Amino acid sequence: MASIGKSIKKSFEKKTISSTLFGILISTLTTVAPMLLVMGGILLLYILLDYNSVIYSERVLFTCSVLYIFIFSLLCTAPFNPVLSRYITDKIFEEQYDTILPCYFGGLFINLITCCIVGIPFYLYSCIVGGIDPVYTLTCYITFIALGMTFYSMLFLSITKDYSKISLFFLLGVIVMVGAALFTTKILHFSITYGMLVAICFAFMTIAISECAYIKGYFKTNNESYFGFLPYFKEHWKLAVTNLLYFLGMYSHNFVFWSLPDHVTARNTYICYPPYDMATCIAMFTNISASVILITQIELHFHERYKAYSESVIGGRLIDINKAKNRMFSLLSYQLMDVVRNQFIISVLLYLLCVVFLPRFGFAGQVMEMYPCLAAGYFVIFLLYSCIIFLFYFNDEAGALMTTAAFVLVTTIASIFAKNLSSIWYGIGTFLGAFTGWIIAYHRLRWVERNLDEHIFCKGSLIPAKHENMPTSVVFPFDITEAQEPKKQ
Repeated sequence: MASIGKSIKKSFEKKTISSTLFGILISTLTTVAPMLLVMGGILLLYILLDYNSVIYSERVLFTCSVLYIFIFSLLCTAPFNPVLSRYITDKIFEEQYDTILPCYFGGLFINLITCCIVGIPFYLYSCIVGGIDPVYTLTCYITFIALGMTFYSMLFLSITKDYSKISLFFLLGVIVMVGAALFTTKILHFSITYGMLVAICFAFMTIAISECAYIKGYFKTNNESYFGFLPYFKEHWKLAVTNLLYFLGMYSHNFVFWSLPDHVTARNTYICYPPYDMATCIAMFTNISASVILITQIELHFHERYKAYSESVIGGRLIDINKAKNRMFSLLSYQLMDVVRNQFIISVLLYLLCVVFLPRFGFAGQVMEMYPCLAAGYFVIFLLYSCIIFLFYFNDEAGALMTTAAFVLVTTIASIFAKNLSSIWYGIGTFLGAFTGWIIAYHRLRWVERNLDEHIFCKGSLIPAKHENMPTSVVFPFDITEAQEPKKQ
């Protein structure tokens, strides 16, 4: 199946208004369309079911339930995807296609075990200590598992390069969500919040099942080596930790502000700080287009330069290797600055729109005071992600790990100090953490550029390494006593 990059390239190369808009549309489908569909579906339910008529305590419980489901399902899935992506890429290069389907099922099993380890104790606590209805708790748990499966399966769908299928499955899920919400509330007379929760549960179950069915139909061969990828977790554990730390850094500042004295606690279980969480959500959407710009740049140009350099290394002349390397890194620098420039323009425009129009829809006061600093922070966070992607390209796992570790550490510590400042500075921890990580990642990319020859040519060995007992030092058995005896005449 053709790569989505070819479609993007053809659209932009025509240099017409319609083709450019079509290229932007395809780029959007590859990145943020699924999330926008889900958020749009939930907002549509708010309107259709008159969500504002629900009492405040039930609204807080529902909002916290959905928030926790999204955050922790993403964190549970984060360590698996980069390692499995590396394993699958290697197997595709080796043309061992029969290893992909068993890898999917084996990884899914471990991912579900992780979700159960995290989810079961929490939801038992919410039911026993918090006194939340067991049926409501069970629905939350099933939704949590279904969303974890959805996030996990998206990796394998991206391998097929059929990104439109991801958006199609999410669109189907949203349609099911709206229909299920209307059926449960209008026909079965469930409460509005529980009807919406059931609808979201059905939506993610539909998406997860559709993804699983498509993957099983696409990769038809199976060598039944379901856990053949496990050695990769030992060898590439830095990839798993890096991805986990990145997503943890995106939400660690929220966890810090959940401890403020005026935080909200729902049923002695869910803790949140609604003004800060809402400001974070708006700031994230203000800068989400950076992902679209980055994917477009990589698919259009950088991947070709990287491929040209890789081909020159295999049997090419030294002058060709150096030329391909210089062209690749010059394009990398340009693309990093291009992402900064374009995203800055977009973020400024969206920021002005948010400041002008959001207060008319009830988003005012403390939310809008926190928003500017958080918007700046998420602007740098998405730029940081672009540097991490390039570090992954050059197999610099140590650099990526240092980057995300600094990001999480500085974000958490600075947010703890920011709690004592006025609300307009609450997001300064996010900005400082992301900026620290970006500086480390940028300098690490420069280090890779200076040391790329050693990185490429001086790794590996001519003789395969083995871990076993050292062989005996005796080359030829020789009896020294016989040698010392005089020969008989």
